[in-house]
Amino acid sequence: MSLAALLILACLMACTGQPSGQTTPPPAPPAPVQEPVLPETPSPEDFDPATISQEVFESTKIDVQKLIEDLNRIIRARDYNAWVAQLSEAYFETICSPEFLARTSDSTRLKQQRIVLASPEDYFTHVVVPSRANDRVDDIEFTGQNRVKAYTLTPRGQRLRLYELEKTGDSWKIMN
Repeated sequence: MSLAALLILACLMACTGQPSGQTTPPPAPPAPVQEPVLPETPSPEDFDPATISQEVFESTKIDVQKLIEDLNRIIRARDYNAWVAQLSEAYFETICSPEFLARTSDSTRLKQQRIVLASPEDYFTHVVVPSRANDRVDDIEFTGQNRVKAYTLTPRGQRLRLYELEKTGDSWKIMN
């Protein structure tokens, strides 16, 4: 038999699954992978504000009111570094972004004053200081187990959102 014929015969036997004289045991199935069990953290959509007791609500409201009073003092003193220490990392990154600074610079008030924000410190000086030095918390709303929105009420009874805050450990941080 020619070499070509032997090669064709070998290929045919391999393709049809016929044993070629040597047998090897089939490979063992892979062992199942054990996935780590992670604790379940409820998503914000799954949070039910009704799970917050009246006692927790009242103590949180007092904590948030104290935080806002402290923030008012920081802002009135124009203490940029102390203010930044109250911000979440994500919020600080947001106000550092050129897009945020440009968008905020486009506000009517800043345009009228010909102010262009170039840094988060500019944002603090020209936006936060004039608008946030005398805030008052009249109400809070839980949006998560450790997250709240702080509101003030206008003399006309309009509810205005001041801050969204998140508690990490023992401290509250401004989320936006």
